[in-house]
Amino acid sequence: MAELAPTSRRGRRPAGQDARADILTAARAEFLERGYEAASLRSVARRAGVDPGTVRHWFADKARLLTATLGVTEIEPGKLMEQVVDGPVETLGERLVETVLDAWEYDGGTTVRVAVPAVMADPGLRGLLPQFIGAAILGPVLRTLDTPDAPLRTALVASQMAGLMMTRFLVPVEPIASMTPAEVAALAGPTIQRYLTGDLARQPDAGA
Repeated sequence: MAELAPTSRRGRRPAGQDARADILTAARAEFLERGYEAASLRSVARRAGVDPGTVRHWFADKARLLTATLGVTEIEPGKLMEQVVDGPVETLGERLVETVLDAWEYDGGTTVRVAVPAVMADPGLRGLLPQFIGAAILGPVLRTLDTPDAPLRTALVASQMAGLMMTRFLVPVEPIASMTPAEVAALAGPTIQRYLTGDLARQPDAGA
């Protein structure tokens, strides 16, 4: 990992690629040390030796900063989740699947095939990924629902989505890999919906 920018530097610098690189280096260290929830654009700016305006020049919010740290620059979590929550609650699961899969299709899935293995090979970033999924991706959805057992529901949805991403992009399994996002969503959406809003009580064993 590149050395952190000296903390003695202060004030606005030209928003060039050198500043962007320093910000990403500082963001990685900040996220790893404090976690996604505790870190902030202001704390990243302090560590990088720039003012918060320079950070916002490159990254509109904390979620965008983390996606860039993870090696993904084209995904905007905030906009994705706005699309997901904008509609009937009864079809939330289907919209979530379609929106997430469709977002990764912008380059034919190349980015996810490159970024995910790189993240998984890095212990620090691998530890940040669940925080990011829970806070930036699924957190806004569950907050709109105000459902009980949010951590469990988040974990269940994440496990299902990870499986879909794996079988679509990383280890393609037909026909999932060649179906449209809408077709996959129509099949997997009801399961996601139950994880989001359904009854999670364990069913009694047969014959009990």
